[in-house]
Amino acid sequence: MLEVVVLVSGGGTNLQAIIDAVEAGTITNTRIRGVISNNKNAYALKRAEKHGIENLCISPKDYASREEFNVKFMEAVDGWSPDLIVLAGFLVVIPPAMIEKYRNRIINIHPSLIPSFCGTGFYGLKVHEAALSRGVKVVGATVHFVDEGTDTGPIILQKAVEVEEGDTPEILQRRVMEEAEWRILPRAIDLIANGKVEVRDGRAVVSS
Repeated sequence: MLEVVVLVSGGGTNLQAIIDAVEAGTITNTRIRGVISNNKNAYALKRAEKHGIENLCISPKDYASREEFNVKFMEAVDGWSPDLIVLAGFLVVIPPAMIEKYRNRIINIHPSLIPSFCGTGFYGLKVHEAALSRGVKVVGATVHFVDEGTDTGPIILQKAVEVEEGDTPEILQRRVMEEAEWRILPRAIDLIANGKVEVRDGRAVVSS
């Protein structure tokens, strides 16, 4: 059984996609062990509560230093002994010690086809604003392992989404979530839970 901890900062739509897929059996051999948010008002925490999933808020704002926060944050994550940590819209920098400890066991969903529109400063609507400003015809989402860089870890899955005439950043964001993010994030977790993803020479290899 793959024990998963989900980290999320906001509404938790990707968290809901994971919960729904676990409950529907499309993610197999998996249990969501806990949910952590840095935002006490995040609706994601209510989503977790509704489904009987342990949840808590740990915010950098509540600690005198980032170092103190990192220690408490890691203690909370370690307390659930996760096999996999999922970043589902988590806007806090992951401590280097956590990346090292959970090497190739932390994944992130990013709302673009990496390496386009990714890296520092590209998150949320900013990604879709940049894509529309550039005039690209195809966008999408990427699930990747987390390393010390920003959106630079091995890519597990990607899915393309077409840009349509008249799209606003908000409309495009919603389409990317519905057609890409909510599909490939649960799929990636299921693949990992069933031993079908491994990292070789810095690249993620997926077996069918």
